[in-house]
Amino acid sequence: MLTPCLLRRVVFLVPLIFVVVLLTMEPIKADQEAGTTIPAESRPCVDCHAFEFMQRALQDLKKTAYNLDTRTETLLLQVEKRTLCDCVTADTLN
Repeated sequence: MLTPCLLRRVVFLVPLIFVVVLLTMEPIKADQEAGTTIPAESRPCVDCHAFEFMQRALQDLKKTAYNLDTRTETLLLQVEKRTLCDCVTADTLN
């Protein structure tokens, strides 16, 4: 087990070393950029990306609405057909 004297030294030295390391490190400056910079002329604007995204979303919504409308019509026709078939079989039985 560590002696109390050695333990006190460790408790004192570890934070001291940590503070010294932090003080000797060079801070990161705000003007430093990571990676390469793409010129503004060659990258599309943010509004263009948003517009394209909204166009795709609108197309997806139109497809979904069409599919739901078609499915609803199909289900309604099936219900009408079932109702007619039920009436016809009930009439023929009577």
